[in-house]
Order: sequence, then C-alpha cells, then structure tokens
Amino acid sequence: MQHDPLNDAMATIKNAEMVGKGECILKPSSKLIGWVLKVMQENDYIRQYEYIEDGKAGKFRVELKGNINNCGVIKPRFSAKKVDMEKYEARYLPAQDFGVIILTTTAGILSHKKAKDMGIGGKLLAYVY
Repeated sequence: MQHDPLNDAMATIKNAEMVGKGECILKPSSKLIGWVLKVMQENDYIRQYEYIEDGKAGKFRVELKGNINNCGVIKPRFSAKKVDMEKYEARYLPAQDFGVIILTTTAGILSHKKAKDMGIGGKLLAYVY
C-alpha cells in the first residue's frame, strides 16, 4: 500500500533522470501530482506531461529534459510564512536563486518565487534543482 504518492512520483522522476531516461511513467496519478508537474514544467525542469486513463487511478507520462539534479518531497509539510522562506531555501536548495521549492498556498500550488512575489506563504510540498 502506498502512503505518499507524491513521494513515489518524485523518486521515480529522480531515478529516471539519474540513469538518463527520456521519459518516465508515474502511477497512480492525482491532482496534486498534476499540479506539481505543472510547476516543474513552468520552471523548465520537464518538457511536458500527459495524463493517461487506464481504468484504474490513471497515470502520467512525463518527458524529461535532463535538467534535474535532485528532487524530493518535504516531510513534514511545514507551514512557511513569507518572511521564513529564506530559511527553507537555505535548508532545501543548494544555492541562492538555484532550484525551486513547491508549496501549496491559498492561490494554488506555486513555486516559492511566485509566492514571494505575491506576498503569501503556504505549506511546503517539494523541492527541485
């Protein structure tokens, strides 16, 4: 039984990048995984992704670019205020302005850069660099 599908999806992406594959399949799918993939695509970490209905929970096919050095989920899902964002950047990203922390906010699932620009905080979900 899977307890954290987002963690499984991020691990699958990371493993496929490490061996140099051009694409990977993420299953089961969820709306949360779809939104995280959208943020990764907006920040130029993956080429594209598509949802494939298989009669069960569905799956995502993700085309990789080879831009990901590391990615993972942040557990526990810390609540982060706008003023605390630099502390989490230093903890989860290797350098300033390198990589993205993905968080869920009242405005939807965003990168930490967009959340800072909007002046809002949220709960941390994942990181990619």
